[in-house]
Amino acid sequence: MANVYETMINRRDILLKSISEIERNLEHMPEGCVYVKNYNRKSYYYMRSGKSQQLYLSSKNEELIKQLVQKDYLKKALRSAKREFDELETAIKAYPKICVEAVFDQLPGSRRKYAEPIFAGADEYARKWLAQPYDPSPIGKDTPVYLTVRGERVRSKSEIIIADRLWANGIPYKYECPILVGGEIFHPDFTILRMSDLKFVYHEHLGKLDDPQYAERNNNRINRYNDAGIILGDRLFLSFETSKTPLDARVIDNLIKTHFR
Repeated sequence: MANVYETMINRRDILLKSISEIERNLEHMPEGCVYVKNYNRKSYYYMRSGKSQQLYLSSKNEELIKQLVQKDYLKKALRSAKREFDELETAIKAYPKICVEAVFDQLPGSRRKYAEPIFAGADEYARKWLAQPYDPSPIGKDTPVYLTVRGERVRSKSEIIIADRLWANGIPYKYECPILVGGEIFHPDFTILRMSDLKFVYHEHLGKLDDPQYAERNNNRINRYNDAGIILGDRLFLSFETSKTPLDARVIDNLIKTHFR
């Protein structure tokens, strides 16, 4: 479950960065402000600087109009960002750093084995999910034996890389765990429990894209996912390789960093 405290901290940091960027942009804006008068479905632009009278801006002054309108927008955005930042600062100081779901997870093991959680925290939810048995897709006898760090058998060296990177980064996953996709049982290469929102996402590794039949079969498979609401880039993620271009482990690390945590 997403930690509200951490969400507020992240939002505050985004606002602080935005405030600094807006203030830098305002330093380069021209003096004065723009006023718009609408008449007969046409807009007329005027500039006022200090106490001087309004100056009409014609189409020849389009760049100045653009800058003054942008300046007005930035000033409003800056006020809004500062108000939100101040409110968040107050909320962050008052908000507990440990949410109720995390209390059970932080109990010592000697106590946790006897305590019954009122709210299942993310760690407890993940532990129970990982402990649930399932029947993976059977691996043929003629397939070479590839074992991951945690001792499970996978189908390729590339899947060892993926599994071991997930394991090293503390990402809960199941290998070829069956799911129902449009009335048919699929076995995604990796079913991942994303700890930030406790949603399941799926990673398929397409390891033989230079095989036309393999590519066509998996193209249809991805379409089936999409039809079932498992959308590519949302809950479905892919990695690729061919006989000439093997899997780059950095691709998996980037997926972990941006989508699997």
